[in-house]
Amino acid sequence: MTQHKKPPLVPDRNTKLTREVINEHIHANLHFERTWTDEFADFLTMQFGTVSFLILNAVFFFVWMGANSGVLGNHPFDPFPFNLLTMTVSLEAIFLSIIVLISQNKQSKIADIRQQIDFEINVRSEEEITKILEVVDEMRKAQGIKKRDPELEQMKERIDIEKIQKAAEAKDDA
Repeated sequence: MTQHKKPPLVPDRNTKLTREVINEHIHANLHFERTWTDEFADFLTMQFGTVSFLILNAVFFFVWMGANSGVLGNHPFDPFPFNLLTMTVSLEAIFLSIIVLISQNKQSKIADIRQQIDFEINVRSEEEITKILEVVDEMRKAQGIKKRDPELEQMKERIDIEKIQKAAEAKDDA
């Protein structure tokens, strides 16, 4: 299998962030590490999570019970209490629960990617807002307005992302 460079979560600064661009990057990251097992699990989830599958199961169970209760006039191969059917249903439940867990893991990965994208967009927005505040302050100075605004000075300070990350990690550890 060829190793590819993982695409960035958010495009570079020169790209305008639109809903379509962000969605494209989310999908690029989701499909980046997909294997045939991921594709198969997605297929199974799509098939098993339908009303058609529910109806198919109900029909199968009723036919099985009808065929094995002597109602249809034949010799039952799994007479009441339908031990073979019980085992089959138990195995189906095991496989379905595993498929649900696989699907939940995928949704968790999607949530992590979205959270990372939100963070990167927020960092970019913070930098842009800080730049706007610097421009506004320069305009204030150019207009000859001497009154200093301590709150504006504080807002113009760059945010230390590493400091925030360390604080968040310390909270997680506590």
